[in-house]
Order: sequence, then C-alpha cells, then structure tokens
Amino acid sequence: MNDDLTLDREYQLGDQAPKVGLIQEWLCLHDLNVVIDHQFGPATSAAVRQFQTQAGITVDGVVGPLTFRRLILPMTDALKPIPPAGQTLGQLVALLAQQHFASRPREVGGQNKGPWVRLYMSGHDGAEWPWCAGFVSFLLTQAAQALSVALPITPSVSCDSLAASAKATGRFLAEAEAGDHTRITPGAFFLQRRTDTDWSHTGIVLRALADVFQTIEGNTNDDGSREGYEVCQRVRGYSGKDFVLLSQARSRSRRERRSN
Repeated sequence: MNDDLTLDREYQLGDQAPKVGLIQEWLCLHDLNVVIDHQFGPATSAAVRQFQTQAGITVDGVVGPLTFRRLILPMTDALKPIPPAGQTLGQLVALLAQQHFASRPREVGGQNKGPWVRLYMSGHDGAEWPWCAGFVSFLLTQAAQALSVALPITPSVSCDSLAASAKATGRFLAEAEAGDHTRITPGAFFLQRRTDTDWSHTGIVLRALADVFQTIEGNTNDDGSREGYEVCQRVRGYSGKDFVLLSQARSRSRRERRSN
C-alpha cells in the first residue's frame, strides 16, 4: 500500500509531522498554495478550511479520513482499474495513460518531488530522480497486472535500461527500421535518442500517424523538456526517436535474416 494514500490519525492546528507535509503537498496540488514545512500552522489551517468549503464537506480545519480522501481523490481516480476485456496490453497502457493524465499529475515542493513522483518512482523523489521512465514503467506494470500477463520488458526508472530490455526481448524498434510506422501501436514507448547507446526521455504513444505521433509523457512540460514538472499530452516528430513495442515483437531485419 502506498503510504501517501493512508492517514494514520487526524491532523489539526499545532501538529508537526511528516504527514502534515503530505497534506500540504496535496493542498498545493489543489492550488491552495502553502509552504511545505510539515507544520500545521494558521496558513495550513486556513487552506484546509478553504478546501473543505470547496469540497462541500464539514468545515472544521481538521484533516480526518473524509478530508484526506477528498485531497487524494485525483490519485485514487488515476489508480482505478479499467475493465481489461478485449484490450491488448498496449491498448490498456494507453487507456491508463489517459486516465492518469486526467488527474493532472505534477511535481510539488521542488524538482522531481511530491506524491505523484513518489507513486511512479517506488517512493523516491528529489532532484536526482527524473521520473519519465518511472511513469511509463508504472503504467506498464499496472496494465500487465490487470490483464494477468507477464511483463514484456523489465520496468525501470532508466531510459537506457528500458532500451536494453527491449533489445533483449526483440521489442526495440530503431528509427531507421520504423518504415511506415504501422508497427508503432498504442501503448508503445518512444525513446528520445542522444546516441546509439543513450536515451534521455520516454513516454507513451497514443497514436502513430504518417509524419507525427501523439503522446502522453511524464516529467515534461509544454516546451517538451525532459526535466519538466508534469504529465503532458504532446505531438512529436519521428526524428531522433526509437520505440519499445509492447503489443508485437520486432520482426528481424534483413541483415539478421541473412546471417541465419
């Protein structure tokens, strides 16, 4: 159980604890911006009362089970299971990506910080934890568990490790081999290539068109940065991109066929 989704007791004015910091993070994520200092002071109390007013629940400035459930509702909505009947693994990954996007996952409290980052990064956050690979790996794991199927690649918080696992399982599609892009189906991962052995960013492909593809990706922003702060929808070109195929294995290249 994700500790960020549980409340151990009620919190109110005068309390000081790690959970107060979590409450303050969620207040900020609801655009009620307070200092995240783990101290339940007057500003936090006022923000809680404002949130309770907006949520239509008892206004008492105390964070108990109901107020906390309302605070974390975006995350619990994102984690709701999607009926998997008739869906391929890739299709379910794409649907889950859209469901998470609808909850506006983003950082709070500093670079690569906050409950959404910790969700995707197995409890880790901070400047040293860029989370784009963690985001796609979390969705892949969520979809595979829903379908009760084996993971096609090894999840990782490293783009390079995702590429290596895809190569080892025959699911890596290099840009030069992509052809008409029909093998890039919903749920595939794109990998932003720096060099032939180094990838800097990743995300979920929603739809591959002739000249561009549509994505949902984490740790980015409207500028397409690899060190952004939120989950975004984007349209990207194919140049400099390789792919991880989830719903179908990569066919062998002509060179590989000739060597056998």
